[in-house]
Amino acid sequence: MAHKLRTLLSLLGVTIGIFSIIAVFTLVDTMKLSLEDSFDMLEDDVIFVQKMPWAPEPGEEYEWWKYIQREQPTMQHMDLLNERLTTHEAISFQSGKSATVERRNSFAKNTSLMSVSHDYKDVMKVKLQDGRYFTQLESKAGRNMGIIGSDIAQSLFPGQEPIGKDIKVNGLKVTVIGVFQKEGNSMIGQTFDRVVMVPAVFGARLINYRETDVSLGIKAREGVSMQELKNDVVANMRSLRSLRPGDENDFAVNESTLISKTLDEVFGYVNSIGFFIGFFAILVGGFSIANIMFVSVKERTRIIGIQKSLGAKNYFIMLQFLFESVLLCLFGGLIGLGLIALIVGIVNLMPVDFKIGWFWSNFFIGISISLAIGLISGVLPARTASNLNPVVAIRSN
Repeated sequence: MAHKLRTLLSLLGVTIGIFSIIAVFTLVDTMKLSLEDSFDMLEDDVIFVQKMPWAPEPGEEYEWWKYIQREQPTMQHMDLLNERLTTHEAISFQSGKSATVERRNSFAKNTSLMSVSHDYKDVMKVKLQDGRYFTQLESKAGRNMGIIGSDIAQSLFPGQEPIGKDIKVNGLKVTVIGVFQKEGNSMIGQTFDRVVMVPAVFGARLINYRETDVSLGIKAREGVSMQELKNDVVANMRSLRSLRPGDENDFAVNESTLISKTLDEVFGYVNSIGFFIGFFAILVGGFSIANIMFVSVKERTRIIGIQKSLGAKNYFIMLQFLFESVLLCLFGGLIGLGLIALIVGIVNLMPVDFKIGWFWSNFFIGISISLAIGLISGVLPARTASNLNPVVAIRSN
């Protein structure tokens, strides 16, 4: 308290270090949570048969020039797999492309057309806020019916009920039978808010399935592991593609868990970089705290001598300086955490779609690091103070 400026300058390193580390942790956790929400529709027990793998095999190169020449899976593959597989609960066909959606003189921009088979709702999470899903008969008959996103409903039917009304998708009439539940903005871009979903049979009139990405979503039966399902799918797909035992697969089997694993690796690297940067700031702060504690020992040498002459034990003297060192670092850490909380609050009050979360786990990590630095920085000065000879200490000037 007697040297406020000196103390604050010494705490600057700890404050910057804690701020750097926890700021990175907070941003990474926010991004990770947002991405997990974006992929919430993907179940952990679903695999996807496509021509392109989502990532290369460990230690191998991503040979996109080879993958791109493969043929797309087809609806016939879906039907045959549905008959042959013994480990699945449901299988669906999905394809898509950008689309022009209009109603009278109104247009919905940045829309996506999704063409799916009837069992799509059993494989993926489909949430409707109004209307209904396609019936089996409507799907097989290729009825010109569709489910639209909430943003499209708002753009084309402001203040009106869209169910039962017609829109045009790439020039073809589609009757609206449902509206997807509002999802909000996503870090990966497209959500169901700006999607028009139609039955796959009708979708063939709007999309050339040979020229667009196609995937077969396969959901595992209860009690079946993902590896069992994958083995079953690979064996039957190889049979359908007439591949010999030595031939390489001309299709990819992607697991939804691959996304979370990849994200965990990426965010782990980012966390490591943030911790590495903050570590050096904390290291400087730790030396500053140790330096100010040595100065404090020097300034209070006579007081230490008087205390020891009155019967103060070594541990009592040591605890005084350790407590002071820990308190200083804790104060510096709280300043850093307070700055982060202030920035989070300001950003979340701004009219932007991206919101930053506040994670109490990161708060406790920051406090723990501050306490650890305080203990480490204060041990040597405190030990020096406790070992002073009381007679020599009292005589010092």
